[in-house]
Amino acid sequence: MDTALNIHNPSSVARTMQLVLFALIPGTLVYCYLFGWGVLINIALAVFSAALFEALSQHLRKRSPATALADYSAVVTAVLIALCLPPLIPWWIPVLASGFAMLLAKHCFGGIGNNLFNPAMVGYAMVLISFPTELSVWLQQPTGLSISFIESLHAVFHGGVPAIPQWDALTGATALDQHRTMALEKASLSAINQQTVGFFGASYSEWTNLAYLAGGLWLLHKKTINWHIPVSVLVTLLAALLFHKLFSSQPLSVPVNLFGGATMLCAFFISTDPVSAAASARGRLIYGAVTGLLIYIIRVYGAYPDSVAFAVLLANCAVPTIDRLDIWLNRSTDA
Repeated sequence: MDTALNIHNPSSVARTMQLVLFALIPGTLVYCYLFGWGVLINIALAVFSAALFEALSQHLRKRSPATALADYSAVVTAVLIALCLPPLIPWWIPVLASGFAMLLAKHCFGGIGNNLFNPAMVGYAMVLISFPTELSVWLQQPTGLSISFIESLHAVFHGGVPAIPQWDALTGATALDQHRTMALEKASLSAINQQTVGFFGASYSEWTNLAYLAGGLWLLHKKTINWHIPVSVLVTLLAALLFHKLFSSQPLSVPVNLFGGATMLCAFFISTDPVSAAASARGRLIYGAVTGLLIYIIRVYGAYPDSVAFAVLLANCAVPTIDRLDIWLNRSTDA
């Protein structure tokens, strides 16, 4: 989505957002296949709430809610929020996250095209900071559709799944969280890999990352996004991981960090937001490098195992400086 977005052409915006939603389908289906109906319930709650807050904001600004909803930008924001949340999380979490995204991150700055920060990551970061306990409990192993839709609804709106007495044993930390904990405890790399690595990346989330990668490559093929940010994010993150592996005594698994958490979702769908990212090709390369480096730093040295939201928001803060630096470099070259 880091191509120039003409916010004054609603049909162009809608077309771009529709392509992004199509590209998210593989990752969403894999996520749902692994962890069940809770994923779709999160998406439904987030989309409904985002649409409601979008319509309310447009009404208060004396603008047409229908026109704003027709561009699908609220839907894309809501889906990205939902895909970052644990399955079967309490219903009010995606509602609040969507409210933060629409009201605080988007319309407080003037609506689409004017936001300084990625709205989806603002919403997710706000609930992550405010409700860390609720957002730290993930399904430890795939449950697929073994939990019925009704049981999933019960879990989301009332908590717990009565039909599964071992429910507490199914929940816990993510592979990234386990990896970080074991690394801080100086566990051996072989022990870390045994606990957190699946076939080629972080256990279970490797498949969703592979699906997001496929969707992202399709967006590149359709020229909906440019290559600069995704490549810069992934190359910088990989370089930082390899540098750490060579020169640090703290054990670290490269596959877990490259195909774990929201790495691919960030590289192709989140950091490529055309409004909050850098404007020029060189600026996008710098912006992607900053994002990738921050993902590494926060994952390894910060308090949060998956650092995508904070990495993107901090990189958003750096965008004005990056754009000014790019202008200065252009003037120096011309001189």
